[in-house]
Amino acid sequence: MAEREEISRGLSADRPYREIARGLGREPSTVSREVTNNGGRDGYRAYRAEVAARERAKRPKTAKLAETGNRELRDHVQARLRWKWSPAEISARLAVEFPDRPEMRVSHETIYQSLYVQSRGALRRDLTRCLRTGRALRKPHRRAAARRSRIPNIVEISERPAEAADRAVRGIGKVT
Repeated sequence: MAEREEISRGLSADRPYREIARGLGREPSTVSREVTNNGGRDGYRAYRAEVAARERAKRPKTAKLAETGNRELRDHVQARLRWKWSPAEISARLAVEFPDRPEMRVSHETIYQSLYVQSRGALRRDLTRCLRTGRALRKPHRRAAARRSRIPNIVEISERPAEAADRAVRGIGKVT
């Protein structure tokens, strides 16, 4: 709230975004976006901007495909899934088919979440069979730490004998 009040004071003093941002230790684009999203230079009010930000941050949010007002979008996505389109293809095609209707846009990740995450299950569960992989659950990517070494019978460097460190004896520390 304090930063928003500072932005408001800077705007009323007709200071440029760069100057306001410098005083806050923020990027000018951050200040510009904040002002644009909350009424512009003439209509910006710190309190209204704060209330709007708190509303946007509320969790949990209703999934876009679960909203009652988005029936057309949900039907469109379900039809494409039945045609074996991937969520990425559906998402890209929506932007082409409905360029002037932002309510008809959805990311591929939202489609996946609507299929796989039960609490967000806006799409019918049986549509997971329409995905090219046919998986009913998402396959998690392995983390780097969980990967196993491909070298059999590896000797950890911490387990090397002391002679290997001083290199006094030739050939010590080799894996046989």
